[in-house]
Amino acid sequence: MYHTDSKREMYKQFIRILWPIMITQVLLYSMNLIDTMMSGRAGVEDLAGVAIGSSFWAPVSTGINGILLAVTAIIAQLLGAGQKDAVRHNVQQAIYIAAALTVLTLLLGIFFLDNLLNVMGLENSVHHIAYHYLVGLATGILPLFMFSVLRNFIDAQGFTRISLYVITTSLPLNIFFNYTLIFGNFGFPELGGIGAGYATAITYWLMFLLISLMVLRVAPLKEFYIFRGWSRPLLRTLRHHLAVGVPIGVLIFVETSIFSMMTLLVGVMFTTNVIAANQVVLNFTTMLFMLPLSISMAMTIVIGFSAGGGRHEDARRYKMMGIISSLGLVGIASIFLYFFREPISYLYTDDPEVVAVTMPLFLFAIIYQFSDALQATFQGILRGYKDVVLPSVIAIVSYWFIGMVSGYVLASRTELGVYGFWIGISIGLTSAAIGFYIRLKYIEHKNMFKVPQSAQ
Repeated sequence: MYHTDSKREMYKQFIRILWPIMITQVLLYSMNLIDTMMSGRAGVEDLAGVAIGSSFWAPVSTGINGILLAVTAIIAQLLGAGQKDAVRHNVQQAIYIAAALTVLTLLLGIFFLDNLLNVMGLENSVHHIAYHYLVGLATGILPLFMFSVLRNFIDAQGFTRISLYVITTSLPLNIFFNYTLIFGNFGFPELGGIGAGYATAITYWLMFLLISLMVLRVAPLKEFYIFRGWSRPLLRTLRHHLAVGVPIGVLIFVETSIFSMMTLLVGVMFTTNVIAANQVVLNFTTMLFMLPLSISMAMTIVIGFSAGGGRHEDARRYKMMGIISSLGLVGIASIFLYFFREPISYLYTDDPEVVAVTMPLFLFAIIYQFSDALQATFQGILRGYKDVVLPSVIAIVSYWFIGMVSGYVLASRTELGVYGFWIGISIGLTSAAIGFYIRLKYIEHKNMFKVPQSAQ
């Protein structure tokens, strides 16, 4: 990664960083997508159980990975400022944080998971599948979080194709392990949806091993000697990482948790068929969200690098590239979803009653894609500036107090039913996008007077 001197170079660098992130995110989320699709082939109860388990896991995993995203912003700014000597220490401190977060996650699961599932009043079979799917997944939490630290360290340097290589290698293995453990092939036990959890955990271990090998063997990554000369946990550095990372994690958690809360409420208020249909739509549209999320991650890298070097005009140009790219990709994806929503539904289930509920849900889901794309892009830009505290407050107010409350009222007090939740979420995401935009304009105005701009 380097500071550019023309718009053409900026476009080339942005695309070079973006496309591997985008494919990586789609493939990484495809593991969850494959878990749900293949479990659906085992039965509607397996589909519902894995869907609910995934909904509990999604906000936890994305929230913690959000905390670890601080590595991207911190390393990008260090490199932009030419402070390479500080990189190894910061990555090692992030690894300590990842290990501590693993222990915390496991303890929370041991003490609270079963009670949370009991609140939903699920059918016994669905409860059993959801619980044990998450137990299987838990065996892969440590390597997943370690992988995230190393991936963020690599991506911050602009070497996003390395993460793509790791995920591309791992995805076929995930499909193979799902095939063996869900359906009991090649002499393995037939575990149904539960097997998807163990299959994904095995894949997480392989991903961590592969990316560690890249860090040890590939130049210039190996020149940082990440796994040598370990420094002890240093409170000052840990505090800095958490000061940046925790607000990012909170922001991402409150966004993903509204979808989990929606799933929980749908599970309480509606039938198993509606639970399955709602999760089909959520599962597939979340994969589409990987497109603007990838742009958001690329924004953190290029904005952080530009801001670290005091090149704030470059940062504003990158911002416009991100906004235009995000809206354009979501527009194309929404057109695809509109015309192919029925065959997409049948990829998950052969049950016509589930498909009948899924079809109109996809139409409501299309509406929120544009607001979701904008707010995600603004989040990534603000992370690049390491401005994370106020955006997390904006997120909490928008997602929960505006989005979830209005969604619940529409779903429970009107004839809209489950569709009311999706309208409420659209309202919340739009509010967040507006709030993030206002905050971004303030940050840009403040930075304009910090460092003279040398790039043209």
